[in-house]
Amino acid sequence: MPGSARTMAVLTVSGLVVATAYTVAMGANGWVWFSWVVLALVTLGVVAARPV
Repeated sequence: MPGSARTMAVLTVSGLVVATAYTVAMGANGWVWFSWVVLALVTLGVVAARPV
């Protein structure tokens, strides 16, 4: 996995941890989860677009 895809994967997993912690501490917020889904989709796009 190239550096940019690896960085995006790390950011996505970190974002999931942050979104989960925020939900536990502050309660559910749809925008937090929407942002994480967008980040996950961008990460999938970066991984899919990488050269084989």
